[in-house]
Amino acid sequence: MNDALSVVGQLRDLASEPQNREAIVQDQGCLPGLVLFLDVQDEDVLLAALQALRYLAELRLNIPTMSNELGMMVSLENLIDREGLSVEVLSLAKEVYGILSAPVQRTPERERRKKPQFFINSTNKKAKSVTLHIQGLDSTDQRGLCEAALLKVKGVISFTFQMASKRCTVRIRSDLATESLVSAIAETKVLSAKQVVKNEAGEEVLIPLNPSAVEVQQNSAIPDYLPEEEESPEKDLNRAISRPTAQMDANGSWINAAASFLTKTFYW
Repeated sequence: MNDALSVVGQLRDLASEPQNREAIVQDQGCLPGLVLFLDVQDEDVLLAALQALRYLAELRLNIPTMSNELGMMVSLENLIDREGLSVEVLSLAKEVYGILSAPVQRTPERERRKKPQFFINSTNKKAKSVTLHIQGLDSTDQRGLCEAALLKVKGVISFTFQMASKRCTVRIRSDLATESLVSAIAETKVLSAKQVVKNEAGEEVLIPLNPSAVEVQQNSAIPDYLPEEEESPEKDLNRAISRPTAQMDANGSWINAAASFLTKTFYW
């Protein structure tokens, strides 16, 4: 199961990057593999698979393909009815099911471009990810406040939300203190944040941080794209999938290797 967790974790990381989402869903092996992961007993694998599906569903054009994928909705329904699951897994399963079963409304292209949710430079070598639990994140209004607060912090690259669990995953410069995020969120006066980390037992714990411990550097307009050490994003526009933490495999892209692993693991 360690191999399965590694693969689904990498798929989740790839899915966290907006420009990868369409390619992952269109791949012949990845989406069926994620459906099969929904039937395993290991909660870490289940959570990673659901997180990957939640990221993929952020791209609206993916939703019809995902909802029509063989076994997707049935597996989600079975997961929702399964006893003994953690609240986090159950809540995320319900959220993904709700998104995939809801009617898809078209978003005007101009409005979609203006939505300030992601500012991505996925190949940047100076980035890290931080997961925050945000108290008060109960509605789209509070989400908007949180988005506005994070966009003001210099060094924020991207962020995405899991509303059911009140979580926000933020990609930031490696030299940006997590306290800066907490401080910016605290300035909304209605939201507060704690960092989510895992202890030695693998259990998630919430770490309170001092919002006044650092001075927050703010952007004057929108977050700056981070500079590349070896390559420029403009030179890499034709690459559909980028692996966040590794180079491309010698025999093809990592996504093909992942699909091959899924096929070998579950189909023979």
